[in-house]
Amino acid sequence: MEIITALSKELGIKKQQAEAAVKLIDEGNTIPFIARYRKEATGALNDEVLRNLYDRLNYLRNLEEKKNQVLSSIEEQGKLTEELKAQILAAETMVVVDDLYRPYRPKRRTRATIAKEKGLEPLANVISLQMTEKSLEEEAEAFLNPEKEVNTIEEALEGAKDIIAEYISDEADYRIHIRELTMKKGRILSAAKDKETESVYEMYYEFDESLAKLAGHRILALNRGEGEKILTVKIEAPEEDIIRYLERKIISRDNPVTTPVLKEVIADSYKRLIAPAIEREIRNTLTEKAEDGAIKVFGKNLEQLLMQPPITNRIVLGWDPAFRTGCKLAVVDSTGKVLDTTVIFPTAPQNKIEESKKVLKNLIQKYQITLISVGNGTASRESEMVIVDLLKEIPQKVQYVIVNEAGASVYSASKLATEEFPNFDVGQRSAASIARRLQDPLAELVKIDPKSIGVGQYQHDMNQKKLGEALGGVVEDCVNKVGVDLNTASASLLEYISGVSKTVARNIVTYREENGRFVSRPQLLKVAKLGPKAYEQCAGFLRITEGKNPLDATSVHPESYDAAKKLLEKLGFATKDIKEGNLKGISKKISDYKKLAEELEVGVLTLEDIVKELEKPARDPREDMPKPILRNDVLEMKDLTPGMVLKGTVRNVIDFGAFVDIGVHQDGLVHISQMTDRYIKHPLEVVSVGDIVEVKVMSVDLKKQRIQLTMKLEGDVKKHG
Repeated sequence: MEIITALSKELGIKKQQAEAAVKLIDEGNTIPFIARYRKEATGALNDEVLRNLYDRLNYLRNLEEKKNQVLSSIEEQGKLTEELKAQILAAETMVVVDDLYRPYRPKRRTRATIAKEKGLEPLANVISLQMTEKSLEEEAEAFLNPEKEVNTIEEALEGAKDIIAEYISDEADYRIHIRELTMKKGRILSAAKDKETESVYEMYYEFDESLAKLAGHRILALNRGEGEKILTVKIEAPEEDIIRYLERKIISRDNPVTTPVLKEVIADSYKRLIAPAIEREIRNTLTEKAEDGAIKVFGKNLEQLLMQPPITNRIVLGWDPAFRTGCKLAVVDSTGKVLDTTVIFPTAPQNKIEESKKVLKNLIQKYQITLISVGNGTASRESEMVIVDLLKEIPQKVQYVIVNEAGASVYSASKLATEEFPNFDVGQRSAASIARRLQDPLAELVKIDPKSIGVGQYQHDMNQKKLGEALGGVVEDCVNKVGVDLNTASASLLEYISGVSKTVARNIVTYREENGRFVSRPQLLKVAKLGPKAYEQCAGFLRITEGKNPLDATSVHPESYDAAKKLLEKLGFATKDIKEGNLKGISKKISDYKKLAEELEVGVLTLEDIVKELEKPARDPREDMPKPILRNDVLEMKDLTPGMVLKGTVRNVIDFGAFVDIGVHQDGLVHISQMTDRYIKHPLEVVSVGDIVEVKVMSVDLKKQRIQLTMKLEGDVKKHG
C-alpha cells in the first residue's frame, strides 16, 4: 500500500486510480489497452501518465527489494537496531539506502580495516570520546606491537586517524547533509585541456555555473566534452561550510589534546573519502535527470514525427539524393507498391541535368506522378534546384516535399528491407522508403529502430536501454492510437500493437498469406500463439474493412459489441449504418449518458467512446496534425535577408530552442527567448516537431551556415495547421 500512496502523491492522481492501474499492469495488460479500454477502472488515465506510473512502479518495487536485502544483510551481522530499521524503511531513494548501508557493507581492505587488524580501534575510540587528559603520544604507547607491525607512536596515531576518518565518511546523516549542501551551494567548472583546439565545446572552455541552476543540455554537453577528452570537468563544493558542519557534529568538547587531531581527521575524511564519492554521485544524479529530460523531449519529437498526417491517394516519386553514385528514384503507387526504379546523375561530378530531366518527364507522364518526396541528406539542395527547374518546364501540376531521411540508410541495409525488396540495391530501397514516408510516415518509420530516427541531441550518450524502452513506448502508443488495417499491415507495424509480439506479428502475416484476408476479428484466435489474453489486448486496435461485421472496422472493442448493437437498436439504427456513414450526430440523440450506460451495462466513459467511434468510424487522429508544406519553388540561404517572414516546419525541438526548416536546406534556430513574449520553461510548451510556424529572419551567417530566426512577429506565435 505504501507504493500506491507514493504513486498517487507523485503523479497527482487518486489512490483508487493508482491501485487500479497497478492491478491492471500486474494482470498483464498493456499501457495502450488500459488507456483506451479500461478508462472506468483508472478514471481515464492517459498513456503518458500510465507510462510514468509504470516506470515509477518498477523503481519503487526495486527500492523495496533493495531495502529488504540491506535489512537482512545487517540483521545477519547482528547489528540491526529498531532506529536503523525505521530509517531504512523510510528511505525514498536508492542513494539514501546506500548511505545507510555503507557502514555495514562488506568492505575491501582499506587503510581503516588494516588499522583495525592491528588492534588500533580502541585508540581511535579514545580520540573520538575526547575525554583523555593524557597526551595522545602517551595513549598511543600502549598500542605499540611489533608483531602487528605497529612499531612507532606515529604509526599507531595514523592508524587511529584512518579509523575515525572512515567512521565519519560512513555516517549516513553526514553524507545526506553534505550532498544537499553541495547541490545547493556547489558549482560546476569546466576548462579546455587545450585552449587552442577548435571544437563545438568552446563555450565550455571557461565555464562556471551553480549546480542548482544547471540546465540538462549543459550537463550532457559537459559529459560529452569530457568523454572526448576536450574538457576537464569538476564540482567545486562549499568546502568551508562542509568542514564547519562536520566539526560542529564531531567535536563535542573543547579538549586541547584531541581537537587539533579531530580537525585534521575531518579535513582528511572529507577530501579523501567523502568529496570524491559525493562528486561522483551528484554527477550521476544530474546526468540521470538530464537524460530523463532529454528522453522526454526525444519522445515528444518522435511522437510528432510519427503522427504526421499521411498524404493519401497520390502517386509519389521518392528521390534519394547523392553526388558520385547518382540520385536513386522510386515510383510508388497510392498503396505503397513500387512501380519503377531508376538512377539519374544530375549532380556533380556527372552533371547530366538535361538527360536527367528527360527521364523525370517520362516518369511523370507515364505514372501520373503528382508529388516528389526528396530526402534531406547529401546533394538534397542540388536535387531541389533540378526539380524546381523541371517543374517550370512541364505542363503537369507537380509539387515536392523535403522529407527527413534520418534512419533511411539504416532501414535500407536492414534484413527487413532485404526481405521486402530482395531485388533492389540499398539506394533503390532508400528511395522507396523516402516516398512511403510521405504517404504514411507511421507505417514506414516503424521499420526503423526508434533510436535511429534522429529526433534529439546527444541520443548516443544516453543510457541506451532506457532510451530504447521509452522510444519503443512512444511508437507503441502512436500505432495503437491510429490503429492498423489487419489485412494490409506489415509485421513491423503489427508488432507494436498491444499484446502482439514479434512472433505473433509474423504469424498474422503468414496466416494472411496462407488463408487470404481476415473477414472477422475472432478469426485472430486461429493465429498460432495468439491466445485469449493477446486477443483481448489487440482486437480493438486491429481494423477489418469490408469484413462480416461493420464493428470490426471501428475501434469499438469486441467485448462491447453487444452494448453497441443494443445502442444502435435503441436509436433506430442497425450495424450496416456504420458502413454507410449514417450515424453522424447520434450523440445529440442521447440526453442522459448515465442512465443509458446503466441500461446497456457499460461504464459512462466506455459509452461515450462507443458513440464517438460510431459517429466517425476509424477516424484517424493524425487528421488534426499540421500537414507538410508542399513546395514548387526554391529559396537559397543567400536569398535570405533579415526581416523576411517565412513559413517553416519544426524539424527538431531541443532544450534551448527549435530548428525550423524554411526551405533553404539549412535549418534555422529559434532560440527559446525568441518563441514568445511570455516566460516558458521549455520550447515544447510552444512548438512540437512537424508544426508549421511563421518565422522572421533575424540574422544569416553564410560562413558558419547559421540562421537565427524569431517567432515573435506580432506579440506571439503564429502556428499554422
